[in-house]
Amino acid sequence: MNLPERDGDGYLTDMSAWTPEIAKAMAEQDGVDLDDTKWTHILKAREYYEDNGVVPPIRKFAKYVGEDQKVMFQMWMTGPMKPITKYGGLPKPTGCV
Repeated sequence: MNLPERDGDGYLTDMSAWTPEIAKAMAEQDGVDLDDTKWTHILKAREYYEDNGVVPPIRKFAKYVGEDQKVMFQMWMTGPMKPITKYGGLPKPTGCV
C-alpha cells in the first residue's frame, strides 16, 4: 500500500488522509500488531479528539476507555498515546504521554 506523506516521527502530515487501512499498514511497517483492544484505543482516541479537539493525556484517556494506565503501558510497550495517536491519524501528543 502506498502510504500518505508522514513527518519524521511517522505521523500523517494530513489528518484527513487517515483510513483504517492506512493505520494498519503504518503499524505493520513498524512491526506493531493491532489487536482488537489496541484498535479500540485508536478509535476511542479519534472519538475523543473529534469531541474535544485535543489529544488527551494518558491519565484522562485511560479513564475515558476504562483501562488501567499500567496495563496500557505494558500493552503498547511505550507511552501509549504516541502509537495510539500515530496510528489514529491524530496530531502528536504534547506534554506527558
